[in-house]
Amino acid sequence: MRILKITPVLLLLAVFVSSCSSVRVASDYDREVNFNQYSSYAFFKPGIDKAEISDLDKKRILRAIEAEMQRKGFTKSQNPDLLVSIFTKTNENINIYQNNMGYGYGWGWHPWYWGSGYNTVNRTSEGTLYIDLIDADGKELVWQGMGTAALASDVNKKQKRINEIVQEILAKYPPEINK
Repeated sequence: MRILKITPVLLLLAVFVSSCSSVRVASDYDREVNFNQYSSYAFFKPGIDKAEISDLDKKRILRAIEAEMQRKGFTKSQNPDLLVSIFTKTNENINIYQNNMGYGYGWGWHPWYWGSGYNTVNRTSEGTLYIDLIDADGKELVWQGMGTAALASDVNKKQKRINEIVQEILAKYPPEINK
């Protein structure tokens, strides 16, 4: 029997790769609402227009929401039970990795150390998508889902990443109390 040794570098790489695909999700809702009463939806244009992202990304998000809502049994309607709105935030993360490879004189109990290395700078964009479900009659927020994840910069991968984020967020709907 062979035992596979996992080096710290491989372990760190595995954690990094798995963290890139993860979506951190949270949701909140009005505990007084019966979510079983909702069966149709429409997009709330005034809210969506305020989202500070490109029109192309808005279309990608709305397509993903539409697919998930239909998967959950909702129908798109001119006279909906729920209005769907979105809000977005983006942050750019700058990570600096220091590699101290080299030979030189050091301080402390080791008179010699490896040093004089180089730095690597890595920039990643992280986005947060809020999906608001608003009762169409009362115009009150009844459910909000939020997902935060690394964003895909490659145009060809954007829709897939957005689909993943939306799917993870809407997996929290309806709230557990009504399941």
